[in-house]
Amino acid sequence: MTFSDSPSSSPGTPATPAQMGYRMPAEWEPHEATWLSWPNREGISFPGSYDAIPPVLAKLVDALADSERVCINVSGPEQEAEVREAFRRARARTGHVCFFHIPTNEPWCRDHGPVFLTRKDASKAAIVDWDYNAWGWKYPPFDLDDVVPTKVGEALGLQVFNPGMVLEGGSIDVNGTGSLLTTRSCLLNPNRNPDLTKTEIEQKLRDYLGVTNILWLGDGIAGDDTDGHVDDLTRFVSRTSVLTCVEDQEDDPNYEPLKENLAKLREMDAEDGSPLEVHVLPMPGKLVREGQRLPASYANFYIANKVVLLPAFGDSADAWAASVLQTVFPTRKVVSIDCRDLIWGLGAFHCLTQQQPVAGT
Repeated sequence: MTFSDSPSSSPGTPATPAQMGYRMPAEWEPHEATWLSWPNREGISFPGSYDAIPPVLAKLVDALADSERVCINVSGPEQEAEVREAFRRARARTGHVCFFHIPTNEPWCRDHGPVFLTRKDASKAAIVDWDYNAWGWKYPPFDLDDVVPTKVGEALGLQVFNPGMVLEGGSIDVNGTGSLLTTRSCLLNPNRNPDLTKTEIEQKLRDYLGVTNILWLGDGIAGDDTDGHVDDLTRFVSRTSVLTCVEDQEDDPNYEPLKENLAKLREMDAEDGSPLEVHVLPMPGKLVREGQRLPASYANFYIANKVVLLPAFGDSADAWAASVLQTVFPTRKVVSIDCRDLIWGLGAFHCLTQQQPVAGT
């Protein structure tokens, strides 16, 4: 599908999604579905530990059974059968699950999957297909991942917009009414868009996500191979409030970057000038595996229609993080699931999921 013209576009120039009235809704707005991409045994995300991952994903899928539909990208009928068997062994509910035969290289749907847009007068959502280069060419091949949004658009019959800029979904977070959080360390990294200036990157975000107020944080957390995705740091939890991680151990490498981000947030406003209300989340204790620091963070939670999925790490702060989330999402059930095996892939629940909002909102 192609762009449509709008009154605000120049003659012969395709209108941008923002000009057409589209926006990226906040994650807490109503979902039509949650999307996942199932990992491959031969993939690089879980070296030597693939068998530990399907049970974790089965718990994730089961936790969404009363909340919304779950759409899972698999390579084809053979992998679909394998996933169904994994669910059967885990006794996970599957009445809400549907499969799409869209092959992927790795399972991080937040970053390679479709970013859905909605418009109040449109009966269907639209999709933004950002370019994808595996976090700065770190993990080739990524050719299958790069085309997932367009493949989903074809499967659903949705309009697909192509900004011509590299961007992963985990590098941004929106409040749905004009404000967007991101980090300089990721979006301005020359391994993403070396030919674009900060001003040009901001304009792409405005044009293709319908935002007006771009809020820049600094560096990410230790062990994060994405160059500092914001979904490991700070998340909108309402139009004018955020949760942000803090580290209380001064000798930890996360202490100063998170302290600096906290200070920045306390000086930031939403799109209408309202000061952000800042709530803090603890960080779990340092997790190291085979000498590698892992990017464990409670900020990598996923907000579904009826539940919030919280990564747990067998840490004394797990209960504290769950309590904070339950306070800010009182109408949703906070479901904590052990992610100590999952985080070996350097991501958790938010990295794995991508929300499809209800059209017409």
